[in-house]
Amino acid sequence: MFAGLPCVFIRLTGCNLRCTYCDTGYAYDAGFNMAISDILGQISSYSCSLVEITGGEPLLQNETPDLVEYLLAHRYTVLMETNGSLDISRVDRQCIKIVDVKCPASRMHHHNDPENLRRITPRDQLKLVMETREDYDFALNIIQQVPSGFPRSNILFSPVYGILSPETLAGWMLQDDSGARLHLQLHRIIWPEKERGI
Repeated sequence: MFAGLPCVFIRLTGCNLRCTYCDTGYAYDAGFNMAISDILGQISSYSCSLVEITGGEPLLQNETPDLVEYLLAHRYTVLMETNGSLDISRVDRQCIKIVDVKCPASRMHHHNDPENLRRITPRDQLKLVMETREDYDFALNIIQQVPSGFPRSNILFSPVYGILSPETLAGWMLQDDSGARLHLQLHRIIWPEKERGI
């Protein structure tokens, strides 16, 4: 739905999980304090109305719901990517939540909050990052628990970069007709040498 569109990222510090394949370990504790008004001032310098709040884990910060409401009030389309371990209902329903359900190879799947599968709205997305066939089978089981009205096209299957090939995952998906979408980390493909944005 949004892959390939220009997007301003707001990366928040802190994460309560330690996934084995994490590529943003610098977000565990690096960062600095900014007022919400200063964040808005900085992102307004870009001619881009799509904003994604990510981390780390954005819901660890008490002010994240306020930041979301502030951005929505200023007519931004707001996405929030969350690791799925915390209650997503704290955030305005107009915000599009991308709930990253953890699979076994992450070693963090026991932190998934299963209630989030009932809190999602048809505007939201589920993302499952996988590196093994076990992860894929786990993902197939998870999507059976999603409410019937949730669009299958809003379920994203993503291979761990450099471990599970997109071709292998695509083959499994075609064979099973899961209805999910293949999701690739475009920034890793386009700018493989960059660890983070500007």
